[in-house]
Amino acid sequence: MLRKRTEPEMDEDIYANTGNVLELKSTASDDSKDSYEEIYMNEDVPKSRTTRSHEGTITTGKGSTGNRCYRLAAVGLGLLCVLLLTAITVLWIQFNHLSAERDQLQTSYTNLTAERDQLQSSNTNRTAERDQLQSSNTKLTAERDQLQTRNTQLTAEKNQLQTSNTQLTAEKNQLQTSNTQQTAEKNQLQTEKEELQKAFSGLMRLCKPQWKYFKSSIYYISTEKKSWSDSSTDCKNKQADLLIINSREEQEFIKANFGSIEAWIGLTDEVKEGVWKWVDGSALTTEFWAQGEPNNYENDDCAITSFQKAKSDILTWADYPCYHPVVAICEKVLN
Repeated sequence: MLRKRTEPEMDEDIYANTGNVLELKSTASDDSKDSYEEIYMNEDVPKSRTTRSHEGTITTGKGSTGNRCYRLAAVGLGLLCVLLLTAITVLWIQFNHLSAERDQLQTSYTNLTAERDQLQSSNTNRTAERDQLQSSNTKLTAERDQLQTRNTQLTAEKNQLQTSNTQLTAEKNQLQTSNTQQTAEKNQLQTEKEELQKAFSGLMRLCKPQWKYFKSSIYYISTEKKSWSDSSTDCKNKQADLLIINSREEQEFIKANFGSIEAWIGLTDEVKEGVWKWVDGSALTTEFWAQGEPNNYENDDCAITSFQKAKSDILTWADYPCYHPVVAICEKVLN
Protein backbone atom coordinates (compact mmCIF):
# COMPACT_ATOMS: atom_id res chain seq x y z
CA MET A 1 0.00 0.00 0.00
CA LEU A 2 1.25 3.52 -0.84
CA ARG A 3 1.86 5.71 2.21
CA LYS A 4 0.64 9.27 1.76
CA ARG A 5 3.39 11.79 2.30
CA THR A 6 2.37 14.95 4.06
CA GLU A 7 3.31 18.45 2.97
CA PRO A 8 5.83 18.97 5.81
CA GLU A 9 7.72 15.78 4.75
CA MET A 10 7.85 16.91 1.11
CA ASP A 11 9.05 20.36 2.14
CA GLU A 12 11.81 18.77 4.23
CA ASP A 13 12.95 16.65 1.23
CA ILE A 14 13.03 19.71 -1.00
CA TYR A 15 14.99 21.67 1.54
CA ALA A 16 17.43 18.76 2.01
CA ASN A 17 18.04 18.48 -1.75
CA THR A 18 18.46 22.23 -2.01
CA GLY A 19 21.06 22.05 0.78
CA ASN A 20 23.03 19.43 -1.14
CA VAL A 21 23.07 21.61 -4.23
CA LEU A 22 24.23 24.62 -2.19
CA GLU A 23 27.00 22.51 -0.66
CA LEU A 24 28.14 21.53 -4.15
CA LYS A 25 28.10 25.19 -5.19
CA SER A 26 30.04 26.13 -2.08
CA THR A 27 32.68 23.46 -2.76
CA ALA A 28 33.13 24.63 -6.35
CA SER A 29 33.38 28.21 -5.20
CA ASP A 30 36.00 27.31 -2.58
CA ASP A 31 38.13 25.57 -5.25
CA SER A 32 37.96 28.61 -7.49
CA LYS A 33 38.84 30.84 -4.58
CA ASP A 34 41.93 28.75 -3.77
CA SER A 35 43.04 29.05 -7.41
CA TYR A 36 42.56 32.80 -7.29
CA GLU A 37 44.47 33.02 -4.02
CA GLU A 38 47.36 31.07 -5.51
CA ILE A 39 47.45 33.41 -8.47
CA TYR A 40 47.34 36.46 -6.25
CA MET A 41 50.10 35.05 -4.09
CA ASN A 42 52.27 34.43 -7.11
CA GLU A 43 51.66 37.95 -8.27
CA ASP A 44 52.83 39.32 -4.92
CA VAL A 45 56.24 37.61 -5.18
CA PRO A 46 58.98 40.06 -6.39
CA LYS A 47 60.04 39.42 -9.87
CA SER A 48 63.64 38.57 -10.57
CA ARG A 49 65.43 38.57 -13.78
CA THR A 50 65.17 34.85 -14.00
CA THR A 51 61.55 35.08 -13.23
CA ARG A 52 60.97 37.67 -15.80
CA SER A 53 62.86 35.71 -18.33
CA HIS A 54 60.66 32.71 -17.81
CA GLU A 55 57.52 34.69 -17.23
CA GLY A 56 56.04 34.22 -20.58
CA THR A 57 56.45 30.48 -20.45
CA ILE A 58 55.02 30.14 -16.99
CA THR A 59 52.12 32.47 -17.74
CA THR A 60 51.18 30.49 -20.77
CA GLY A 61 51.15 27.18 -18.83
CA LYS A 62 49.16 28.54 -15.94
CA GLY A 63 46.62 30.11 -18.23
CA SER A 64 45.80 26.85 -19.91
CA THR A 65 45.51 25.09 -16.54
CA GLY A 66 43.15 27.77 -15.15
CA ASN A 67 40.96 27.63 -18.22
CA ARG A 68 40.64 23.90 -17.74
CA CYS A 69 39.60 24.38 -14.13
CA TYR A 70 37.10 27.02 -15.11
CA ARG A 71 35.59 24.75 -17.74
CA LEU A 72 35.44 21.87 -15.30
CA ALA A 73 33.82 24.09 -12.68
CA ALA A 74 31.30 25.39 -15.22
CA VAL A 75 30.48 21.89 -16.39
CA GLY A 76 30.11 20.78 -12.78
CA LEU A 77 27.89 23.71 -12.00
CA GLY A 78 25.79 23.00 -15.10
CA LEU A 79 25.43 19.36 -14.15
CA LEU A 80 24.50 20.37 -10.62
CA CYS A 81 21.94 22.81 -11.95
CA VAL A 82 20.50 20.13 -14.22
CA LEU A 83 20.37 17.65 -11.36
CA LEU A 84 18.83 20.27 -9.07
CA LEU A 85 16.22 21.22 -11.69
CA THR A 86 15.46 17.54 -12.32
CA ALA A 87 15.12 16.90 -8.59
CA ILE A 88 12.92 19.94 -8.17
CA THR A 89 10.74 18.91 -11.13
CA VAL A 90 10.37 15.35 -9.81
CA LEU A 91 9.64 16.61 -6.36
CA TRP A 92 7.14 19.16 -7.73
CA ILE A 93 5.33 16.48 -9.73
CA GLN A 94 5.30 14.17 -6.73
CA PHE A 95 4.14 17.07 -4.56
CA ASN A 96 1.26 17.86 -6.96
CA HIS A 97 0.36 14.19 -7.14
CA LEU A 98 0.37 13.89 -3.37
CA SER A 99 -1.61 17.15 -3.03
CA ALA A 100 -4.27 15.80 -5.41
CA GLU A 101 -4.42 12.56 -3.44
CA ARG A 102 -4.64 14.59 -0.24
CA ASP A 103 -7.51 16.67 -1.68
CA GLN A 104 -9.29 13.51 -2.81
CA LEU A 105 -8.81 11.95 0.61
CA GLN A 106 -10.02 15.12 2.30
CA THR A 107 -13.08 15.21 0.03
CA SER A 108 -13.69 11.51 0.69
CA TYR A 109 -13.22 12.12 4.43
CA THR A 110 -15.69 15.04 4.30
CA ASN A 111 -18.21 12.93 2.38
CA LEU A 112 -17.78 10.00 4.75
CA THR A 113 -18.17 12.33 7.73
CA ALA A 114 -21.40 13.76 6.25
CA GLU A 115 -22.65 10.26 5.51
CA ARG A 116 -21.74 9.21 9.06
CA ASP A 117 -23.65 12.19 10.47
CA GLN A 118 -26.65 11.39 8.25
CA LEU A 119 -26.51 7.75 9.34
CA GLN A 120 -26.26 8.78 12.99
CA SER A 121 -29.23 11.16 12.59
CA SER A 122 -31.18 8.48 10.73
CA ASN A 123 -30.28 5.96 13.42
CA THR A 124 -31.46 8.40 16.12
CA ASN A 125 -34.74 8.94 14.25
CA ARG A 126 -35.19 5.21 13.74
CA THR A 127 -34.50 4.62 17.45
CA ALA A 128 -37.08 7.24 18.44
CA GLU A 129 -39.60 5.74 16.01
CA ARG A 130 -38.87 2.29 17.40
CA ASP A 131 -39.43 3.53 20.96
CA GLN A 132 -42.69 5.21 19.89
CA LEU A 133 -43.83 2.03 18.15
CA GLN A 134 -42.92 -0.03 21.19
CA SER A 135 -44.86 2.36 23.44
CA SER A 136 -47.81 2.33 21.03
CA ASN A 137 -47.64 -1.46 20.84
CA THR A 138 -47.68 -1.66 24.66
CA LYS A 139 -50.72 0.64 24.83
CA LEU A 140 -52.52 -1.25 22.08
CA THR A 141 -51.76 -4.54 23.82
CA ALA A 142 -53.22 -3.19 27.08
CA GLU A 143 -56.29 -1.88 25.21
CA ARG A 144 -56.67 -5.22 23.46
CA ASP A 145 -56.54 -7.04 26.80
CA GLN A 146 -59.12 -4.64 28.23
CA LEU A 147 -61.36 -5.12 25.20
CA GLN A 148 -60.98 -8.89 25.44
CA THR A 149 -61.91 -8.77 29.13
CA ARG A 150 -64.84 -6.46 28.36
CA ASN A 151 -65.90 -8.74 25.50
CA THR A 152 -65.80 -11.72 27.85
CA GLN A 153 -67.93 -9.85 30.39
CA LEU A 154 -70.39 -8.72 27.71
CA THR A 155 -70.58 -12.27 26.38
CA ALA A 156 -71.39 -13.54 29.87
CA GLU A 157 -73.98 -10.78 30.32
CA LYS A 158 -75.43 -11.57 26.90
CA ASN A 159 -75.76 -15.23 27.85
CA GLN A 160 -77.40 -14.26 31.12
CA LEU A 161 -79.77 -11.90 29.30
CA GLN A 162 -80.58 -14.58 26.75
CA THR A 163 -81.34 -17.03 29.55
CA SER A 164 -83.41 -14.39 31.36
CA ASN A 165 -85.15 -13.49 28.08
CA THR A 166 -86.00 -17.13 27.49
CA GLN A 167 -87.41 -17.43 31.00
CA LEU A 168 -89.33 -14.16 30.64
CA THR A 169 -90.67 -15.28 27.27
CA ALA A 170 -91.90 -18.50 28.83
CA GLU A 171 -93.44 -16.56 31.72
CA LYS A 172 -94.99 -14.09 29.28
CA ASN A 173 -96.52 -16.94 27.31
CA GLN A 174 -97.86 -18.42 30.53
CA LEU A 175 -99.23 -15.03 31.58
CA GLN A 176 -100.77 -14.50 28.16
CA THR A 177 -102.40 -17.90 28.38
CA SER A 178 -103.54 -17.17 31.92
CA ASN A 179 -104.71 -13.68 30.91
CA THR A 180 -106.65 -15.11 27.99
CA GLN A 181 -108.31 -17.59 30.31
CA GLN A 182 -109.01 -14.92 32.94
CA THR A 183 -110.33 -12.54 30.28
CA ALA A 184 -112.68 -15.23 29.08
CA GLU A 185 -113.73 -15.94 32.66
CA LYS A 186 -114.17 -12.21 33.34
CA ASN A 187 -116.28 -11.78 30.23
CA GLN A 188 -118.36 -14.74 31.24
CA LEU A 189 -118.76 -13.40 34.78
CA GLN A 190 -119.57 -9.94 33.44
CA THR A 191 -122.23 -11.42 31.24
CA GLU A 192 -123.63 -13.41 34.15
CA LYS A 193 -123.49 -10.30 36.37
CA GLU A 194 -125.35 -8.19 33.84
CA GLU A 195 -127.97 -10.89 33.49
CA LEU A 196 -128.28 -11.12 37.28
CA GLN A 197 -128.48 -7.34 37.61
CA LYS A 198 -131.23 -7.22 35.04
CA ALA A 199 -133.07 -10.00 36.79
CA PHE A 200 -132.50 -8.39 40.20
CA SER A 201 -133.61 -4.97 38.96
CA GLY A 202 -136.76 -6.52 37.61
CA LEU A 203 -137.26 -8.33 40.90
CA MET A 204 -136.71 -5.13 42.91
CA ARG A 205 -139.16 -3.24 40.79
CA LEU A 206 -141.72 -5.95 41.45
CA CYS A 207 -141.03 -6.27 45.19
CA LYS A 208 -139.80 -2.84 46.46
CA PRO A 209 -140.01 -0.11 43.87
CA GLN A 210 -138.54 2.51 46.26
CA TRP A 211 -135.09 0.78 46.40
CA LYS A 212 -132.44 1.89 43.86
CA TYR A 213 -129.73 -0.44 42.60
CA PHE A 214 -126.10 0.63 41.92
CA LYS A 215 -123.29 -1.83 41.34
CA SER A 216 -123.36 -4.29 44.27
CA SER A 217 -125.68 -2.30 46.60
CA ILE A 218 -129.30 -1.18 46.82
CA TYR A 219 -130.34 2.19 48.26
CA TYR A 220 -133.47 3.43 49.95
CA ILE A 221 -134.42 6.93 51.12
CA SER A 222 -136.82 7.21 54.04
CA THR A 223 -139.89 9.37 53.96
CA GLU A 224 -139.95 10.25 57.67
CA LYS A 225 -137.56 12.82 59.18
CA LYS A 226 -135.70 11.51 62.22
CA SER A 227 -132.47 12.09 64.15
CA TRP A 228 -129.22 10.51 62.95
CA SER A 229 -129.30 7.69 65.53
CA ASP A 230 -133.01 6.93 64.92
CA SER A 231 -132.41 6.89 61.18
CA SER A 232 -129.52 4.44 61.68
CA THR A 233 -131.80 2.20 63.73
CA ASP A 234 -134.48 2.39 61.05
CA CYS A 235 -131.97 1.35 58.34
CA LYS A 236 -130.81 -1.58 60.45
CA ASN A 237 -134.40 -2.72 60.86
CA LYS A 238 -134.47 -2.98 57.07
CA GLN A 239 -131.29 -5.15 57.18
CA ALA A 240 -129.25 -2.19 55.88
CA ASP A 241 -127.31 0.74 57.37
CA LEU A 242 -126.80 4.43 56.73
CA LEU A 243 -125.13 5.23 53.38
CA ILE A 244 -121.32 4.82 52.98
CA ILE A 245 -119.94 6.63 49.93
CA ASN A 246 -116.65 5.21 48.61
CA SER A 247 -116.24 6.84 45.16
CA ARG A 248 -117.15 9.79 43.01
CA GLU A 249 -119.37 7.56 40.85
CA GLU A 250 -121.40 6.57 43.90
CA GLN A 251 -121.69 10.25 44.96
CA GLU A 252 -122.94 11.14 41.48
CA PHE A 253 -125.46 8.26 41.66
CA ILE A 254 -126.80 9.54 45.03
CA LYS A 255 -127.00 13.10 43.70
CA ALA A 256 -128.86 11.95 40.61
CA ASN A 257 -131.39 9.75 42.45
CA PHE A 258 -131.77 11.38 45.89
CA GLY A 259 -130.27 14.84 45.46
CA SER A 260 -133.41 16.89 45.82
CA ILE A 261 -133.55 16.66 49.64
CA GLU A 262 -131.09 16.77 52.51
CA ALA A 263 -130.54 13.28 54.00
CA TRP A 264 -128.41 11.60 56.62
CA ILE A 265 -125.39 9.51 55.56
CA GLY A 266 -123.44 7.10 57.75
CA LEU A 267 -120.62 9.56 58.66
CA THR A 268 -119.95 10.95 62.19
CA ASP A 269 -117.24 12.36 64.48
CA GLU A 270 -119.08 11.67 67.77
CA VAL A 271 -116.24 9.49 69.11
CA LYS A 272 -113.49 12.10 68.52
CA GLU A 273 -114.14 15.63 67.34
CA GLY A 274 -112.69 16.23 63.87
CA VAL A 275 -112.01 12.53 63.18
CA TRP A 276 -114.79 11.45 60.82
CA LYS A 277 -115.55 7.75 60.43
CA TRP A 278 -118.18 5.68 58.67
CA VAL A 279 -120.73 3.56 60.52
CA ASP A 280 -118.70 0.39 59.75
CA GLY A 281 -115.67 1.91 61.57
CA SER A 282 -113.64 2.65 58.39
CA ALA A 283 -111.77 5.97 58.05
CA LEU A 284 -112.90 8.72 55.72
CA THR A 285 -110.76 8.69 52.55
CA THR A 286 -112.93 10.21 49.81
CA GLU A 287 -114.57 13.52 50.82
CA PHE A 288 -117.25 15.66 49.17
CA TRP A 289 -117.71 18.47 51.70
CA ALA A 290 -119.43 21.61 50.56
CA GLN A 291 -117.54 24.89 50.72
CA GLY A 292 -116.97 25.92 54.36
CA GLU A 293 -117.94 22.49 55.69
CA PRO A 294 -117.62 20.89 58.16
CA ASN A 295 -117.78 23.89 60.51
CA ASN A 296 -119.09 22.35 63.78
CA TYR A 297 -121.44 25.34 64.06
CA GLU A 298 -123.69 23.86 66.80
CA ASN A 299 -121.63 20.86 67.90
CA ASP A 300 -122.38 19.30 64.54
CA ASP A 301 -121.21 15.67 64.74
CA CYS A 302 -123.25 14.01 61.97
CA ALA A 303 -123.11 14.43 58.18
CA ILE A 304 -125.80 14.93 55.54
CA THR A 305 -125.65 14.97 51.76
CA SER A 306 -127.48 17.22 49.29
CA PHE A 307 -126.83 20.30 51.42
CA GLN A 308 -129.22 22.96 50.10
CA LYS A 309 -126.68 25.79 50.36
CA ALA A 310 -123.98 23.91 48.50
CA LYS A 311 -122.62 25.67 45.41
CA SER A 312 -121.52 22.45 43.69
CA ASP A 313 -123.45 19.47 42.35
CA ILE A 314 -120.86 17.03 43.75
CA LEU A 315 -119.51 18.77 46.88
CA THR A 316 -122.74 18.61 48.87
CA TRP A 317 -121.81 17.30 52.33
CA ALA A 318 -122.36 19.30 55.53
CA ASP A 319 -122.25 18.63 59.27
CA TYR A 320 -125.50 18.93 61.29
CA PRO A 321 -126.38 18.35 64.91
CA CYS A 322 -127.15 14.66 65.26
CA TYR A 323 -130.55 15.42 66.81
CA HIS A 324 -131.67 17.48 63.79
CA PRO A 325 -134.58 15.67 62.01
CA VAL A 326 -133.99 14.90 58.31
CA VAL A 327 -134.65 11.89 56.11
CA ALA A 328 -131.96 9.20 55.73
CA ILE A 329 -130.47 7.14 52.90
CA CYS A 330 -130.04 3.47 53.70
CA GLU A 331 -127.60 1.17 51.83
CA LYS A 332 -127.70 -2.61 51.71
CA VAL A 333 -124.67 -4.37 50.28
CA LEU A 334 -125.57 -7.44 48.25
CA ASN A 335 -123.38 -10.44 48.94
